[in-house]
Amino acid sequence: MSHWNPKPFIYQINTWVWLHDLSKKYGREVTLWDVPDEILNDLASLSVDAIWFMGIWQRSEAAHKSALNYIHEYKHALPDATPEDVVGSAYAIADYVVDIRLGGRDALANLRWRLHQRKIKIILDYVPNHVSTDHHWLRQKPHYMVRGTKEDIKKFPDRFFTTENESGQQLIIGHGRDPNFPGWIDTAQVNAFSLAYRVAAAETLFDIATQCDGVRCDMAMLMTNTIFARTWGAYLTETAPNTEFWDDIIPAIKREFPDFVFIAEVYWDMEYTMLQQGFDFTYDKRLYDRILEGDIPKIKEHLRASFDFQARQIRFIENHDEQRAASTIGINKSRPAITLISTLPGSVLLHEGQLTARKVKLPVQIRRRPDEAPNYALEGFYRKLLRETRSAIYHYGNWRLFDVAPPYKGNTTNAGLLAYGWTFDDDFRVIIVNMTPLWSQGIVKLYGWDFLRDGVWRLYDVLGGVSTFHEGEQLSVKGLYVELEVYQAQVFRFERLTTQEIESLRKSRAERR
Repeated sequence: MSHWNPKPFIYQINTWVWLHDLSKKYGREVTLWDVPDEILNDLASLSVDAIWFMGIWQRSEAAHKSALNYIHEYKHALPDATPEDVVGSAYAIADYVVDIRLGGRDALANLRWRLHQRKIKIILDYVPNHVSTDHHWLRQKPHYMVRGTKEDIKKFPDRFFTTENESGQQLIIGHGRDPNFPGWIDTAQVNAFSLAYRVAAAETLFDIATQCDGVRCDMAMLMTNTIFARTWGAYLTETAPNTEFWDDIIPAIKREFPDFVFIAEVYWDMEYTMLQQGFDFTYDKRLYDRILEGDIPKIKEHLRASFDFQARQIRFIENHDEQRAASTIGINKSRPAITLISTLPGSVLLHEGQLTARKVKLPVQIRRRPDEAPNYALEGFYRKLLRETRSAIYHYGNWRLFDVAPPYKGNTTNAGLLAYGWTFDDDFRVIIVNMTPLWSQGIVKLYGWDFLRDGVWRLYDVLGGVSTFHEGEQLSVKGLYVELEVYQAQVFRFERLTTQEIESLRKSRAERR
C-alpha cells in the first residue's frame, strides 16, 4: 500500500461494539472476516486514511471477572447492561493475538486486505506500560514486571497484588498506574528499565507491525525514564538505562517497516519529548482542552507553534477517553470545532458515532451500546467537510495564521474569530472559524499573500455554497471583510477570474447600478 498522507485522517472504531451492532443489523454473527462490503464502502466514503480498530486484542479473563464486579457503574451508559455485555477492559490485554471471538488473526488479515483495496490503512492498539494480571509473562517472565515486597503491599495495597509464577512461588507485582493515581486493578506493571522487557516489547511490536499499518500507543509518556523513575523508582533495583525505552523500540521497527506509524497518547506537555523519541504523531490534548473551554486567545497562542510541530499533532474533539462532543461542546459548536481541527496542520482523529452526534460515552469494558437517534444533518456537514479535506492543499501546502482586525472602532467581536490560510501551487484557501455565541465581524489581514494583487477573485464558501467576488488590490491592502453567525465556519476557495470573466462581472455590476 502507498505511503501515508502527511495529514492523515483516522477513524476510531470500538471493535466489539461495532461488530455487535453489525450482527444485530444483519441478523447473524458478523466477525472481522465477513464485514459486509456495503459497510466497508460506507467507511471508504468518509474520505479517511485509516481506521483504528480499538480493543482487538485478546481480552483477559481476570479483567473480565474484575469488570463484572463493577457492572453497576456501567449502567449510566447502558441501563439494561447484563453480565453478557461485559467483556473486560480493552486495555488489560491478555495477549497480543486477535481475539478469536472477533475472528482471529486470519480474519484481521482478510479485513486489512479488503480495506487496502479501498485505500484505507489499519491502526491497532499497543499498551507499553502494562498487561493484564493473568498475562503469561507473570508466570513465565516475572523479571519483566515491577516487583514489590510484603511491606510494599501492606503500605500500598492499591499499588500491588499477589500472584504466582509457574513454579507456584508467590509474587508481589505492581498494578499498572501513572504517578498521579492509584493502580488500575485489572493490570500488571511492566518494568520499563528492564532490558529484557524492552527486547520482548520490540518482538511484540514486530509481530503487530506484520498485521497493521500503525499503532496508537496508550499513555506513551509513562515509559520515559524520567516519568517511570518518578512512578516506580523507589521499588526498583535497576537504575534508568542510558537509552530511552522508545529510542530502543521505534527505530528497530522502522528499519523493517519504514512506513509504520507510531501515534502517542501523551499528556503533561510532553508532546515534543515524544516526537524527539521517534513518534510520528502525538495527541494534542491542549488544543482539545482549549476548545472545550472556548478560550479563543489561548487557541490562537497555541496555533503560533511552528508548522513542523503542528504537522505532527493529532487533533480531536472526542475519543473513547473523553466525553462525546455532542454532550460537551454541543452539536452547534461541533461544526466550527471540527472545521478547525480538520483544516489545521496535523492529523485528525474522528470517533465512530461522532458524525451522527452520539452522546453516550461507553466504558471500555462492555460490548454493547444504547440506541441513539442519529443526527443526519450533522453527518451531512461532516461528510462535506471531509470531502474538502481530501484536497492536496491540506496535505502538501503551506499554512499561515492570519490576524483578524476590528471591522470598525468599538466592534470587538473580531476577538472571537480564528483565521488562517493555505497555499499550494495555484490553489488557495482561507478558513474563518467562529466558536463563540456571538455574531462576529472582522477584517482578515492577508499578510504575505501579495500574489492576490494582480487579479480579481471569486471566493467560494465550500461549506455554505455561496460565491463572492473581490478585487485583488483591495484584498491585499485592506484585507477580507467577514461576518459569521454564531458557531459558523467558512472555508473559502480562491479562484482567479479570467479576463473574460472579469469583463462580464464588471459589466454586470455596471448594469445593476
